[in-house]
Amino acid sequence: MLGRSANGIYWMTRYLERAENTARLLEVGFRMALTRGPQAASEEWRSVLVTIGQDAGYRARFDDYVGTQVFNFILRGPDNPASVLCMLDNARSNARTVRTGLTRESWEATNEAWMQLRDLLARPVREGNIGEVISAIRGQTTQVRGAMDGTMLRNEVFNFARLGTFIERADNTARILDVKYYVLLPSLSWVGSSLDNAQWETVLRSVAGDRAYRWLNAGRLDPRGIAQFLILDGRFPRSLAFAYEKLASNMAGLARQYGGETRAHALLQAARAKLQQATIDRVIERGLHEFITEFIADTGRINQAIAAEYRFIE
Repeated sequence: MLGRSANGIYWMTRYLERAENTARLLEVGFRMALTRGPQAASEEWRSVLVTIGQDAGYRARFDDYVGTQVFNFILRGPDNPASVLCMLDNARSNARTVRTGLTRESWEATNEAWMQLRDLLARPVREGNIGEVISAIRGQTTQVRGAMDGTMLRNEVFNFARLGTFIERADNTARILDVKYYVLLPSLSWVGSSLDNAQWETVLRSVAGDRAYRWLNAGRLDPRGIAQFLILDGRFPRSLAFAYEKLASNMAGLARQYGGETRAHALLQAARAKLQQATIDRVIERGLHEFITEFIADTGRINQAIAAEYRFIE
C-alpha cells in the first residue's frame, strides 16, 4: 500500500473521531453553561476551547467567552482551520484519495456525513438548535464507523483506519483528564467538594462514560474510581487501556501483512507495558498530570513513528 494512501485513510478516521469528540465536549459544555452563572459559564466555555487546543485561536479573534460565539467558532468558524466543518471536509478529502480502498458503503457514508453537516452548518448555530447539530455530528460519524466495521476487509486499509481512530481517541481522553485539574476547578480548595464531583461527572459525560461508570459502581461518583475507569478499565471503549489494546491489535495486523515489526511497534509495546503495570494508587501518588503528560508524549511518538515507518509523506 502506498504511503500516501495509508496517510489518507489514517487521517480520514482521525478527523472523523476528532469531530465526534469535539461534538461531545460541546454538548457537555453547553449543558453546564446553562446551569451556572455568567462567570462560571464563561469558564466552562474556556475549558472546552483549552481541551481541544483552540483557545489561542479563539482569543486572537474574540475578547470574551460568549456561548454562541464559542460554539459557532468551534463548529463553523470561517477563519478557524480547526473547526468541525473543516474536520469533516478534511475527512472527506482524505477519503477521496483512498476511495478505491474503501467499500461503497464506507465512501457513501463519509460523503453523506459531509453533505448533511455542510448544509446544517451553512448558517450560524443558535442555542435553540445546537442540540440538533451536535446530535447530527455524532450520528453521521457513527454511521461512517459502522459502515467501515460492517463492510471492510480486515486488511491494511482497515488497520490504518483503526490506528487513526484509536490514536485520536487515546489523545482526546488523556487531554480531557489533564485539563480537569487545571481548568475545570476554580482552585484547589474545591477538590473533594460537590463542585469537584460535578466536574468529574462532566468528564464522564464528555467521553460518553457516565452511564457505564454508574452501572459498574452502583451510581457512586468517586474521583479516584473515575480516573481508574478512564485510564485503566479495558472494558470501556474510550479508556486509555482500551485504545492501546486496539492499537496493539491493528499494529500486529500490519506486522503480519508487511512481514515484520517496526520502530512504531516497539514504541507502542513499551508505552502499553507502562500502562499495564500502572495502578491507580501509583498514578495518584506520582501525580495525574505527570502521568497523563507522559502518556500524551508517548502517543505522539507512536503517531510520528507510524507516519515515518509507513512513509506517509513520500
